[in-house]
Amino acid sequence: MKRTFVAPDPGLVRLRNSLRAVIGIAAAVAVSELCGLSLTASITGGLAALLALFTVTDATVRDQRITTALLPVAGFPVLALATALHGTLPARDLAFLAVVFAGVYARRWGPRGHALGIFGFMSFFATQFLHALPAQLPELYAAVGVSLLVAGTTRFVLWPIERRTPPAAAPPMLPGTALARPTTRQAFQATAACALALVVGQVLSEDRWYWAVGTVWWIFVNTASRGETLVRGFRRVLGTLVGVALGALVAVPLHGAPAPTAALVAVCVFGIFYTAAVSYSWMTLSVTVLASSLYGLLGVLDPGLLVLRLAETGVGAVGAALAVVLVLPVTTHATNDAWIQRALHCVHAATAQATSRLAGDPQGDPTPHAAELEILLGRVRMALAPLVHPLAPFPSRKARARQVIGLLDDCAREVRGLVSAAADPVASHDARLMAACRRVEAAVETLTVSRAAHALPATAAHQAPHREEAESPALLHLRGLEKTLSELAAPLGTSSRSGLVGP
Repeated sequence: MKRTFVAPDPGLVRLRNSLRAVIGIAAAVAVSELCGLSLTASITGGLAALLALFTVTDATVRDQRITTALLPVAGFPVLALATALHGTLPARDLAFLAVVFAGVYARRWGPRGHALGIFGFMSFFATQFLHALPAQLPELYAAVGVSLLVAGTTRFVLWPIERRTPPAAAPPMLPGTALARPTTRQAFQATAACALALVVGQVLSEDRWYWAVGTVWWIFVNTASRGETLVRGFRRVLGTLVGVALGALVAVPLHGAPAPTAALVAVCVFGIFYTAAVSYSWMTLSVTVLASSLYGLLGVLDPGLLVLRLAETGVGAVGAALAVVLVLPVTTHATNDAWIQRALHCVHAATAQATSRLAGDPQGDPTPHAAELEILLGRVRMALAPLVHPLAPFPSRKARARQVIGLLDDCAREVRGLVSAAADPVASHDARLMAACRRVEAAVETLTVSRAAHALPATAAHQAPHREEAESPALLHLRGLEKTLSELAAPLGTSSRSGLVGP
């Protein structure tokens, strides 16, 4: 947990995104209230603003704007369907499962499909959470439209951080067609898990069953393998457990008082955005306390409700675990390898941009790549988490996985130092920088293409150059990268032969 608060944040990207989210969502809710909309509509609008700021991760600002504009296309029909079927069983349940399948399947179209799928699912979920009825539909549409406009204005006009911010890492697109495609398999897995969670969840509670379905959905978000999903389910339960305890201590005593509850909601929103990239448990804790606060505003919060939430979360986590093991399981090897390769390519991109800046090119900017590297390393840790878990049954794989994570962290540290050196206005260009950069590029190419432990070329870090002259800080960091990349060759080369990342 300590790592969550000391995790590197190059360019203060996570901090700035989190502060902007609080401002954007608060403004969206405030505008909804000023328009005279009901509390139910305002909460729906606030959720729409949160999703727009959290899930839209296209690579360019232009694509982000388009995706944000398309969110109502996915959300409005689902809102209409969900409100119309609110009290109609089993049609409501079947419709919800259809939305789940479509939402997961849409991930095959990249970040835009991913965002639209989440927005569609959460539109159905919100109607269950708020018990929305068809008569409220015009008000819900108005709240969502106004909130998306306010959130978009905050994101693209008032505080356009994305101009220097990398997109959040999305699951790697692995090859395949039909059932060989991971996204198709996940669609069937998630639907099966949600069906089980829906049935068992309704046995526990006819009113709050949707928590179990929501747990399954969010466990499957940003996972691409069996191992990732199992670990994410465990962390979901852990975060919910701590969040329920905290909600009982903080949210219940507030009794829904508007001002302090609004402050608590703002803290939770900040926590969701700030911790999402580094700790799923902490993000889940923030979500749980946020939900507790909203139930306090609605006047239905009590300790028994929090205990029920924990039980429904457990149901969802078990459903997800059974589905990824029994329904078209997706192995972890190719997924983990893809994340590692993306991180290595990002190391090279940051190195090239820093070298370009030191060579005098004002357009050279390694900061976005350094920030993206931190996000990718979070995904690598998540992908390898099943191997380094205390209960992991393969000691040799655990050791190699830990070695890979440690060496990639060393790469990130050298990249951060290189970025700082490149930002120094008095840093002078060293003719040896380009040669060192080429050696880093060669090492990355060897690790991501040939995958042979002994194949690093003689130009790489195995051949330490003579250091007769004083070396600049930038060159020292490049030397460190060369050395670290050469050390990565052994565990990564071994993994390709004996399966570092498991079955």
